[in-house]
Amino acid sequence: MDWDALFSMVNGLALIAWVLLIFLPRWPALLSGVLYLGVGLLCLIYAASLIGLLSGLIPNPEGGGADFTTIEGVQAIFATKAGTTIGWTHYLAFDLFVGLWIARDGDAKKVSRFIQAPILLATFMAGPLGLLVWLGLREPAARKQGRFR
Repeated sequence: MDWDALFSMVNGLALIAWVLLIFLPRWPALLSGVLYLGVGLLCLIYAASLIGLLSGLIPNPEGGGADFTTIEGVQAIFATKAGTTIGWTHYLAFDLFVGLWIARDGDAKKVSRFIQAPILLATFMAGPLGLLVWLGLREPAARKQGRFR
């Protein structure tokens, strides 16, 4: 398996989805595309890579087991190209899913796209930071509308 090529591919896929989400009008078809062709495809790549690696269908000449119980075990996972690529794909999929939720939630709460854009960029670059900022900003927007969903 060419982990370098897969790493580049998932980065490109995520970047395209984020650009579409941040800069284009949010038509239902576009949002569905980001969900299914962006998030869904990243999840499929993640699942196939992880299952293939753990089952032995995809050989990993670098070795490295799957020990999530210690910091040393997690470091060993990410010390391989396979582990780094699979872990990175996990981050990309979840950050994009969170970004999609922020965009939909922001639109529903009538938050300006100019305010949403830097939050979405922060979510793309540092997922939980962008989510934290959004959670802090969404509460006043929800209260303004008289609802808390």
